Amino acid sequence: MMMKLTISKVTSRARLGVVTSLGQNGEKKLEVPGCLLYTKTASPPHLTHDTLQTIEGVPPVAHVTLATLAEHQEVLEEYKEGVGKFAGLSDTVLYCSVNDPVTPSPSGYNTNKTVSMWGSGGRLEVTPQKFMSLQKALKVDWFQCLSDGEVMPQGFTRKRAKKSVDRSLGYLDECLQLLAENEDLKQKVVIGAIEGGDLLEERLRSARETSKRPVGGFLLDGFQEISMSRETKLQIISSVTAELPEDKPRLIHGVGRPDEVLDCIECGVDLFDSSFPYEVTERGCALSFDHHFQPDPETAVLDKDEIDNDDRNGEEEIKKEDPEIDRSKITSYEICLKEERFREDFRPLLPGCTCYCCRNHTRAYVHHLLASKELLAGILLMIHNFQQYFSFFRSVREALRDGKLEVLKQMIRRQTS
Repeated sequence: MMMKLTISKVTSRARLGVVTSLGQNGEKKLEVPGCLLYTKTASPPHLTHDTLQTIEGVPPVAHVTLATLAEHQEVLEEYKEGVGKFAGLSDTVLYCSVNDPVTPSPSGYNTNKTVSMWGSGGRLEVTPQKFMSLQKALKVDWFQCLSDGEVMPQGFTRKRAKKSVDRSLGYLDECLQLLAENEDLKQKVVIGAIEGGDLLEERLRSARETSKRPVGGFLLDGFQEISMSRETKLQIISSVTAELPEDKPRLIHGVGRPDEVLDCIECGVDLFDSSFPYEVTERGCALSFDHHFQPDPETAVLDKDEIDNDDRNGEEEIKKEDPEIDRSKITSYEICLKEERFREDFRPLLPGCTCYCCRNHTRAYVHHLLASKELLAGILLMIHNFQQYFSFFRSVREALRDGKLEVLKQMIRRQTS
C-alpha cells in the first residue's frame, strides 16, 4: 500500500503534516515533523516489548538497519514471517536504512557493482540483486535503496562526489527494475538516497535525478559525518529540499541534537531517526532540556531556573573532580549521572517528566546503578530519554501549529552552552 503525505501548514520551509496509509491495512499514520523508533537488530536498545509500552508517544514507524541484519538472511528466509514478527514488532511499520547512523562505516570499499556493509561478522559485499533478496527476507514496509553513501575522511573531491551520485542512481535503477519484477516486493516503498557529499552541484543533480524515479520518499544521506560548517550544511539541505516534490517525505539520519533538528526542520526536513537518545543513554546521561514553550500551569516546575542553575554550577565543579568521564560528546541538553554530585540528589531525572523512571526513581538511584554497572541503568535511562525525545517532537508540531516555532527555537538555543 502506497503511503501518502498531506501537508497542512508550511512556515518558511518547515512542514506540518501527516503520512497516512501506513502498514499492512493502511490504518497507521505518522505526524511530521517527527522521528522514527531507533532499534538495534530490530529491537529498541535495552528495552523489552513490555517496557517499550510504558513510554508515551512511541512513533508508529520503527527504524531497522540492513548492516546489522544482513548476516541473518538465511534465518529470516527460513522463518518466512519477516524481521518485524521475529523481533516482536509485528504491529509496527518498519523502515530499513542501509547503515546504522550510530556506527560509521569505513570508507573506500564500495565499487560500481557492490556496496560494503559492516556487521558483527565483518564486511559483506552487497549487489543490487543481493540487496533485493535481503529486502524480500526482511519484509519491511519502506527501505532506503542501496546507495554509495560513504563519507570521505579527507573530504569529497568533485570526481568522488560525481561517482557517488552516478553509482547511487545506477543502484536505484537496478533495484527498481528488480522491484517491478517481484510480486512480493511491489507494495514496498523505496526511499531514494540523495548523495553528493559536500558539493552542492552534485547534491542538486542527485535530487533532480532521484525525483524522476518512482520513489516514495527521500533520504538526505551522509550529513551525520561530513565535516562542514553549520551554514554550509543548512544551505545544502535547504537547496536540496527545494528540488524535491512537495508530496513525499524527506528523511535525514544522524542529526539528533534538538537545535540541529530544528535547523533541519526549518530547511524542509520531515523525519529523523531517534539514535540521539540511545547515544545519550550509552554515555550514562539523561536528557534534561526544556521544550515546553507553553507550560501547563498545573505541571510547570516552579523552580526550573533554580534546578538549571544547580545543574550548571555542579557541572563546573565536577569537571575538576571527574577526569575519567569523557566529556567530548556530552551536549548541553543532558546531565551525566555518572558524576559524583548525583550520589545524594533525590530529585527525578527531569522534574516534571512523567516517564516511568522519573515517577519512580531518583538521580541518586540511577547514579548508584551506573556506578554498580547494573543493566537496569540502561533500561531506566532509555525509557526516560526516548520519552523526552518523542515529547520534544510533539512540542515541535504544536509550535508549528500555533505559529510559535521561533519561540521554541529561541528556548532551545538558550539551553545550548
